[in-house]
Amino acid sequence: MFRNWFRSIAASPPRILVLGFAAIVFLGAGLLMLPFAHTQEVTPRFIDTLFTATSATCVTGLVVVDTGTYWTTAGQWIILAMIQIGGLGFMTMATLFAIMLKRRVTLKERLVLQEAFNQTSIEGIIRLVRKVIAYALTIELAGAVLFTSRFMFDMPVGEAIYKGIFHAVSFFNNAGFDIMGDYRSLVDYVGDPLINIVTMLLIILGGLGFVVLADLVEIRNPKRKLSLHSKVVLSMSGLLIVIGAAIILLFEYTNARTMGSLGFGEKILAAFMQSVSPRTAGVNTVDLAGLREATQFLIIILMFIGASPGSTGGGIKTTTFTALVGAVIAMVRGKEDVVLFKFRLAQERVYKALTVTLFAFGLVVVATMILSTTEDHHFLMILFEVTSAFGTVGLTMGLTTQLTVAGKIIIILMMFIGRLGPLTLTYALGPKQGRALYRNAEGKIIIG
Repeated sequence: MFRNWFRSIAASPPRILVLGFAAIVFLGAGLLMLPFAHTQEVTPRFIDTLFTATSATCVTGLVVVDTGTYWTTAGQWIILAMIQIGGLGFMTMATLFAIMLKRRVTLKERLVLQEAFNQTSIEGIIRLVRKVIAYALTIELAGAVLFTSRFMFDMPVGEAIYKGIFHAVSFFNNAGFDIMGDYRSLVDYVGDPLINIVTMLLIILGGLGFVVLADLVEIRNPKRKLSLHSKVVLSMSGLLIVIGAAIILLFEYTNARTMGSLGFGEKILAAFMQSVSPRTAGVNTVDLAGLREATQFLIIILMFIGASPGSTGGGIKTTTFTALVGAVIAMVRGKEDVVLFKFRLAQERVYKALTVTLFAFGLVVVATMILSTTEDHHFLMILFEVTSAFGTVGLTMGLTTQLTVAGKIIIILMMFIGRLGPLTLTYALGPKQGRALYRNAEGKIIIG
């Protein structure tokens, strides 16, 4: 059985993705164990380096040690490299080297790229990879320049440039890692317009997906129109951000532990930042543990939905959520088809959206139940942590540093599954099923 499983790896793009990401995680964990990577004289525990490597490769941002003080500059560069590889995908980076060396990209490699970018065909996949690399580097460079120009007022030029580059790459890849020290994230810049706006733009651009970015760049051509996918992603992302910010502002306006002492403009910035960050970025400008429970639960919902397909983010994805909402609206109206922007969705897409959501919900429920037995903490704090790990968000209410070894293993698994997607992991581990030769007779059950 195992011989057949390993033999089938060569023909299975999902398995190649799973093994590829796993290899990067363990390689990164090994590098972080080396003396030059950490500031402490004592070698860190492997579970902690494995946790950090998984969080970086899966662009999550949950940390068991402070990134800015525990790791040396070399260690931070290792983490940043894992963030870049994990965000763009290891196959994207491999294809980049193949293009640079003028080596032909094989059919098998194109199939793996198709799986990685969640595309329906391999047509134009290499052009998409070129665009991904160009867009990512351009946006990260712009973010680094803007961050550096602001940080120069608070620190030496060299440090400002380094932190500008690190945070631009981290935030665009929706990783949420920061090197401000003492787990502060961007709390010191809660009212800074430049830092907040640049951070939110990087998070949003990274979370929209490269297919949408390509559509937006090419929209200047009068013959080109936005695809249905791009319209759904842009409209649902905008809706979730605006509604989320409005609710957060309403709930936290008078909360002395978070936004109560801020000016009105600072409250607006803080509300939008806390609404954008659950798009799987993991950046916060207020104390999340100080939020009201209603706000914390709202953030859990936003983290579960996550970013969009083909992006650097996780979650069930905005398109999945849109398909489910569309199905509910169609059922309430007595319609047979789910219609979005005057286009009918194929039934298999609705089934897939339902499957992804139930898979994800089941994983979050099971992991939360297990952590509730291994960790002696409030239920909402545990649910927040698990959802953050699955959505590769990186926000925490303070539980990450207090996790037991068993708790760390569960969160590591949730981050890994969240980055790859539950269906990809299922396809990778499960046997390949052939097409059914017949359909069963139709039966009826009472629903509702």
